[in-house]
Amino acid sequence: YPEGWMREYLGGNGVAARILFDELKPGVDPLSPDNILIIGTGALTGTFFPSSGRWGAWFKSPLTTAIWGEAHSGGTWGPELKYAGFDLIVFYGKAEKPVYLFIDDGKVEIRDAKDLWGKDVFETDVILREEIGDERIHSIYIGQAGEKLVRLACIMDSLYRAAGRCGSGAVMGSKNLKAVVCRGGRDLEVANPDRFQKVCTELIEKLRDNPITGSALPTYGTNVLTNITNAAGILPTFNFQQGWHPEAWKNSGEFQRETILLKNRGCRFCVIRCARFCYIDSGPYAGTIGEGPEYETVWAFGSQCGVFRLDAIHAANMLCNRYGLDTISVGNVIGWAMELYERGIITKEDTDGLELNFGNHEAMVELVRKIALREGKFADLLAEGAKIASEKIGKGSDRLFQGVKWLGLPAYEPRGVWGHALAYATSSRGGCHLRAYMIAPEILGVPKKMDPLTTKGKAEMCIMFQDYFAVIDSVEVCKFVSFALTLDDFAAALTESTGWQYTADKLLEIGAKIYNLERMIACREGVRRKDDTLPERSVKEPAPVGPAKGKVVPLDEMLDEYYELRGWDKETGIPKPETLRRYGLEKAAKLAESLLK
Repeated sequence: YPEGWMREYLGGNGVAARILFDELKPGVDPLSPDNILIIGTGALTGTFFPSSGRWGAWFKSPLTTAIWGEAHSGGTWGPELKYAGFDLIVFYGKAEKPVYLFIDDGKVEIRDAKDLWGKDVFETDVILREEIGDERIHSIYIGQAGEKLVRLACIMDSLYRAAGRCGSGAVMGSKNLKAVVCRGGRDLEVANPDRFQKVCTELIEKLRDNPITGSALPTYGTNVLTNITNAAGILPTFNFQQGWHPEAWKNSGEFQRETILLKNRGCRFCVIRCARFCYIDSGPYAGTIGEGPEYETVWAFGSQCGVFRLDAIHAANMLCNRYGLDTISVGNVIGWAMELYERGIITKEDTDGLELNFGNHEAMVELVRKIALREGKFADLLAEGAKIASEKIGKGSDRLFQGVKWLGLPAYEPRGVWGHALAYATSSRGGCHLRAYMIAPEILGVPKKMDPLTTKGKAEMCIMFQDYFAVIDSVEVCKFVSFALTLDDFAAALTESTGWQYTADKLLEIGAKIYNLERMIACREGVRRKDDTLPERSVKEPAPVGPAKGKVVPLDEMLDEYYELRGWDKETGIPKPETLRRYGLEKAAKLAESLLK
């Protein structure tokens, strides 16, 4: 792509949005050869910038009605793609038979993957190293879930890291693409090496001095949040029926550290090292060993399913790693199925004999495996995601699914954090906590403390986070650095690394441009204000316990203000042509004019 695109869009999300807006035809089946899969890096990936070991995948989602499919991962692969000579890879069409891509220091080769097809993630990693004869290669791959087009499937990196959400693994599987292997030895050049290194050294110190990135995350991992969210009444429990449980401490990062933690780990170039490496030494899941579980996974297979034992949670986590499944989506859909079962909407006859009561950890772990392999009629149905499954089940089952645009909500109960609820509703990829992490101001007090149960200032802060995070997902670094670093820090680093002049305001403008372009990709395929909503439970059923007891989310009030501040049409949710022109998006502005007629 032109150099100007990197300057204008920063790589990652920005460039992917531009490619998909220009080239993805509306209405294509996401699992057909007509979908486009982009995998790649950003402006800061693989540099001295702290926690710059990330990469992303972009595509039309086969799981959601959000259309915009996006998933990011840490691990080791992203920088290696850069060192092998490339920023992004764009996949069109479909291979006639299973293949993998080998990128070897500037040379690209498509290789036969018949011996890899049908293998799990761990087996695939071993075979690739043996076949290439080099332990230093870095690979991303799908497991059987992606091969079988399970819509909850993800792309795995370095055994345990995942580009998890929106069905990325199914899209990769639909193209008969098993893996992308990189080996690189090229240097990355930056415009002002000495000044860039000085900036990065200062930023590393800021991260080490910050209480979240320098202490809480290294000590307890992301699962430091379980006790915090439970105390705040926003730990989703029993499929979001409540936000608090007296046994939540059994799933906490503190208890995890005391019981099953072996060591900390980190992604490439990470100074935070929040990842856990855990081992189960006794009980029915004895011998389970590997990275994780993270906070989202602990919630998904924990309180979401009424399970308060880390051994079962880690067992479910490791099955997801082995087969290539998104832990958030899988745990969300199993918790949903458990509520359907307890309400009598589905029975043992429907579930292939599984007793899906909340708290039945054996059934939960077994169902993870069955979904990955599409084993049995019920697991095969859940493998299609909640939208298709609820259409088959009927009986009002769709109203009990806790998601936005059919992407299952993650580990924060909306009724107790109204700004975060707005972020869910307006997220470009559906029910997602990472387009705007409003938990930071509403619970953690970063960059300032906001009352979680008020609408005041929430639309403005949500937009700021969405635009800031669009930048972070374009330069492709870890979002955790945002607890300690500011847009001024990013501007300084980008200026010294690229030689182009950036300011905090300029970066926010770029983020807004990217977010509007993502929105137009969705609007082109029919997404409107009616889709920017929350589960019925969040807006109609008062929270039963915790600080938010008696509350529902006043979404419409915040949504009106959000659209006004965004410059989007309040009736439809389509960005106004003049808004798009302000960001130089003329082609998108003409599309908006036609959609608003």
